[in-house]
Amino acid sequence: MNELYTFEELLGIIRENVGCEVTPRSLRMRSSSIGLDHPVVLSGLDLGRTCYGSPTTSDKALMPFPALKTGPGDSARSHTADEFIFIDEIGEGIRGYIDLLTPVLVRPTAQKVKEYID
Repeated sequence: MNELYTFEELLGIIRENVGCEVTPRSLRMRSSSIGLDHPVVLSGLDLGRTCYGSPTTSDKALMPFPALKTGPGDSARSHTADEFIFIDEIGEGIRGYIDLLTPVLVRPTAQKVKEYID
């Protein structure tokens, strides 16, 4: 359920230590993470963003590669019965994605051009 144990390993440990049958509902949703040294994470930290565990789940749990979850609006409102997002939050989200990804996508290209010229 985390970077130390797979679901299968944890299920085996539980089965070894209880006196009943244990059947998981699903082993599909996996723990996911991204290194603090990943360029997208570093870009977010440069913007003053913080790292934390989301109170909600997402399709990110199905991605077998480093990924982070970010988006517009208040995370506490997402995936609730009366989920909503304000229109201005959508605009802020678009600007946020641009600010987050521009340093990752543009600077390396500019640096490669400079190295090529030099």
